[in-house]
Amino acid sequence: MSLLRPRGILLRMTDPRLTPLAASLPDTVPFIGPETQERAMGRPFRARLGANENPFGPSPRAIEAMRAAAAQAWMYGDPESHELRQAIAAHHGVKPAHIRVGEGIDGLLGLLVRLTIGAGDWAITSLGGYPTFEFHVTGFGGRIEQVPYDGDRVDAAGLMDRATALGAKLVYIANPDNPMGGVHGADTIREMIDNLPAGALLVLDEAYVEFAPDGTAPEIDPTDDRVIRFRTFSKAHGLAGARVGYAIGSAPLIAAFDRVRNHFGLTRMAQAGALAALKDRDWLAQGLEHVASARARIAAIAHENGLAPLPSATNFVAIDCGGDGGLARRVMTGLAARGVFVRMPGVAPLDRCIRVSAGTEADLDAFAQALPEALEEARAAT
Repeated sequence: MSLLRPRGILLRMTDPRLTPLAASLPDTVPFIGPETQERAMGRPFRARLGANENPFGPSPRAIEAMRAAAAQAWMYGDPESHELRQAIAAHHGVKPAHIRVGEGIDGLLGLLVRLTIGAGDWAITSLGGYPTFEFHVTGFGGRIEQVPYDGDRVDAAGLMDRATALGAKLVYIANPDNPMGGVHGADTIREMIDNLPAGALLVLDEAYVEFAPDGTAPEIDPTDDRVIRFRTFSKAHGLAGARVGYAIGSAPLIAAFDRVRNHFGLTRMAQAGALAALKDRDWLAQGLEHVASARARIAAIAHENGLAPLPSATNFVAIDCGGDGGLARRVMTGLAARGVFVRMPGVAPLDRCIRVSAGTEADLDAFAQALPEALEEARAAT
């Protein structure tokens, strides 16, 4: 299934109590979970390679910390996430006033949009990029301008051109990028910040930055109110199920999150696990090595089948299937039928690719076995 899919269009029903804005929105689900597909198929996937999760798992210290915290689950989590916030601030060499912890980057993006986007305000993103940002902007009555990719990379200059032309309030870029895996260097990000129109905010999503080459993340003064950057424990730290992310930004903007956030959104277990994961640098380094090896094997499997893997600075590899979106979708469907869950970008020409997450040796064995059959079947259907 694609990264963004409308649901319930034919039988759509609207509760008359909804606001006019809510009633006007389509019934959409930004991501269709593999569990949904498994229920439809009546069996589990053999290999879960579509959600960019980290199957090498969290630090054993994080697991133990969460296990210990579970005994205190009768208490709400610390609404200030004090210990975790202090530790993240120390890790980045900033004051805690520049850190906001929340329920993953998705949750924090929703809060940021709620704080900054009113009816009719413009936000700029990439056509075919991460869909949850668009989901939030539309949900709060904003308008989205989507800039096509420049080849297989986000068009950074194009984003800035449209932001200036429209007087946009938010400009979103994921660096490294999802779904194509490309990356811009630190100089490009600095240039974007310097070229923002007056009053605009650069929304820098760095969910995959731990996997990227050194020097990808620029040094940014935390007091610079032109940019807010987001990080997560879901990817490199292997804690996607715990839902812990954080923002780094100017103190006034970070403080404003208190006006709208769910103050008890993070459980004691999630906070304890993230804190322990942050401290276990050896486990993180080991995990990054596993991901790099898995990326190399995914690329090798693609080459063995006459396909072209795209360069990746993330924990997944986009693979050009050599045709259009129809071919890639048939390959994806064929893999699913053989028990291998992958995803694909949602718009042309990006949708000529499938996107395969780094997996264990067993996961990639299943992918290597299923891909030739899925390809043959997909090509025969043209």
